[in-house]
Amino acid sequence: MTSKSLKIEGMTCAACAKAVERASKKLEGVTEASVNFATEKLNINFDETKVTTQDIQAAIEKAGYKAVIEAMSKTLKIEGMTCAACAKTVERVTQKLDGVTESNVNFATEKLNISYDPLIVKVSDIKKTIEKAGYKALEEEITIDLDKKKKEKEIKSLWNRFIISLVFSVPLLIITMGHMFGEPVGFHLPQFIDPMMHPINFGIIQLILVLPVIVAGHRFFTVGFKSLFRRSPNMDSLIAMGTSAAFLYGIFAIVQIVNGNTKYAYDLYFESAAVIITLITLGKYLEAVTKGKTSEAIKKLMGLAPKTAIVIKDDKEVEISIEEVEVGDIIVVKPGEKMPVDGEVVEGMTAVDESMLTGESIPVEKNIGDAIIGASINKNGTIKYKATKIGKDTALAQIIKLVEDAQGSKAPIAKMADVISGYFVPVVISIAVVSALAWYFIGGETAIFALTIFISVLVIACPCALGLATPTAIMVGTGKGAEYGVLIKSGVALETTHKIRTIVFDKTGTITEGKPKVTDIVASEGTSEAYLLQIAASSEKGSEHPLGEAIVKHAEEKNIEVKKLEFFKAIPGYGIEVKIDGKNILLGNKKLMIDNNVLFQDLENTSNKLAGEGKTPMYIAIEGRLAGIIAVADTVKENSRKAIEKLHRMGIEVAMITGDNKRTAEAIAKQVGIDRILAEVLPQDKANEVKKLQQEGKKVAMVGDGINDAPALAQADIGIAIGSGTDVAMESADIVLMRSDLMDVPTAIQLSKKTILNIKQNLFWAFGYNTLGIPVAMGILYIFGGPLLNPIIAAAAMSFSSVSVLLNALRLKGFKPIK
Repeated sequence: MTSKSLKIEGMTCAACAKAVERASKKLEGVTEASVNFATEKLNINFDETKVTTQDIQAAIEKAGYKAVIEAMSKTLKIEGMTCAACAKTVERVTQKLDGVTESNVNFATEKLNISYDPLIVKVSDIKKTIEKAGYKALEEEITIDLDKKKKEKEIKSLWNRFIISLVFSVPLLIITMGHMFGEPVGFHLPQFIDPMMHPINFGIIQLILVLPVIVAGHRFFTVGFKSLFRRSPNMDSLIAMGTSAAFLYGIFAIVQIVNGNTKYAYDLYFESAAVIITLITLGKYLEAVTKGKTSEAIKKLMGLAPKTAIVIKDDKEVEISIEEVEVGDIIVVKPGEKMPVDGEVVEGMTAVDESMLTGESIPVEKNIGDAIIGASINKNGTIKYKATKIGKDTALAQIIKLVEDAQGSKAPIAKMADVISGYFVPVVISIAVVSALAWYFIGGETAIFALTIFISVLVIACPCALGLATPTAIMVGTGKGAEYGVLIKSGVALETTHKIRTIVFDKTGTITEGKPKVTDIVASEGTSEAYLLQIAASSEKGSEHPLGEAIVKHAEEKNIEVKKLEFFKAIPGYGIEVKIDGKNILLGNKKLMIDNNVLFQDLENTSNKLAGEGKTPMYIAIEGRLAGIIAVADTVKENSRKAIEKLHRMGIEVAMITGDNKRTAEAIAKQVGIDRILAEVLPQDKANEVKKLQQEGKKVAMVGDGINDAPALAQADIGIAIGSGTDVAMESADIVLMRSDLMDVPTAIQLSKKTILNIKQNLFWAFGYNTLGIPVAMGILYIFGGPLLNPIIAAAAMSFSSVSVLLNALRLKGFKPIK
């Protein structure tokens, strides 16, 4: 199964998005197709053995739109060309490469302009292909973001179209309506275009003025009617039908005037067609500008990565493009420079500012063997490090991908809007036709009255606001989350989070630091503390458990030599069984002692006292006899209590899950204010405990950091992984907290609440606007003696509805967590 993201061109409203989804889903082999109208992207899953990308593009093109594989653009300087045939050769060999969408060589400037999919082909592959053909390609310019370039071009084009429309619409409006107003606003028209004296001139001058506006807005007609004929009408179809009706009626009126029927001079409708196009073009311009601002978070993240890297090649430092860095390259980074990619220090030591990723302002010390995160800043020393992850595999690229995926996903709340927008336009056209005919035949009104009703209904009912309501809020919300180090993976997670009523925290590494220390050593009679520590450390040498590591570290600090293990067996949830110097040794909790019939009553009171102090007592038995207890304590994270207090203020129940005994768990719970304790839970049973809470009818979130938390994170309604945790935990989670700060848990819930409230406001505005607007356009108020809706007012209202939804979504950019 393959997943791809395609850029869709030609969409103007939510109905277009629905049409693209419908056309894609009809193809055999397509399992899922989701269009985000705000980002203009189609996320599609399909079986490559049944359908190709080209088939999908063809189906979308047939539906009246264009699907483009998002490409990068680069300019390369070509050396060795002597004639136009050389240029053609370079074009031909590069066009054959998989992933290259366009390749053009300018022989005069000796430059190759190439567009390619960076996920399929690398710049180094393009260069090698050109070298094989007998030429040399040199990098001259940095990679250009084609999408940004296109957006800027589209915004400029819309602005130019608006200015042209405005220049001709204003005089047209003045000529048509200026003389209708009384003094001092109104004025007399020049005699040669006065409708009383020269009605033909009056009509012709209006026709001359409206034509440039029609040409400037030609896209509404070409796209609108094309979609209409393909039975997938969209917003442009509504505009095209409404303005065409007004324009054609004006032509009919001029013909009547020429034939001597001069009363038609007052029934010309050209100004409505012109002003509708002008206002909607302005609305589209504002929409394009505002939509660009919703994805600023992604642009900020992309801007973090440096453009070049200094690598060691043949014992020399060479500066290359970041795209050219390969795994295994040795990179040199001097003080003040950014780390180009992820890697591992091989020479030198320094302090690195990783705040862009972790939010921690204190620089982190880096020595040989330590990991380096791409885009972090080298503060003082010069280091050399080996590249381990490049391109799309780096931590920064993964975060960008995660945020992009979230911004492109749909929340369940959007489904209703999707369904409605899919049927909306055909229904509106039907309402417009029926309303106009009803007023003309049943209401006994004039044709011009019926035309006003027809145009007003078509123009006011555009579902743009409906299609923008959810995706724009999700884009801003997830982007804002990324700024605070809260990575929300999907629209579904963003929506579900605000419903959470119970949060379950894993103890070790989540509520606590996960770096326990030995606090007490209690030896039984006949056993020395030093020997007990030696046996325990020797036993735990092969273990990866944090408590075992604490014992080994303590023994190293005391310079105690560890013994060789003859046998090792880990018993999950209980402890370990080992053999040292021919003796069978057990090290673990009370359950392990009970199961192996070891008498522990002599030290039970001591064990209980230690547990009551929040320490974890570990029993050690040698040859079936209790040898003593080693107590290990884990310190509580600085913000744990503060975060739990904040969750309580939000009305959320907080539980803690741990494999520790009940007394230890209770001691930690008391320190931080936990409501519910789930102690002595085996790793494999954590998911079941979450399930039990869900069976109480609660929406449950699970916060964890380890591999053993992954099943519980997946089981919970919302899984929240700590950024310092394992890849498995982060993969299983719906939300990742990059800063490993529990204060970000309430931040995620607050952000979810604000975003969902914003979506509801947007949907209310979009639905409410159409619900109220259509009946008014149909003439409901007119029946009761009220005004008739002018199509020009309808156009202004329609444009304002889309822009208002976008502006409301942008309010989320001001989100700040409540302390």
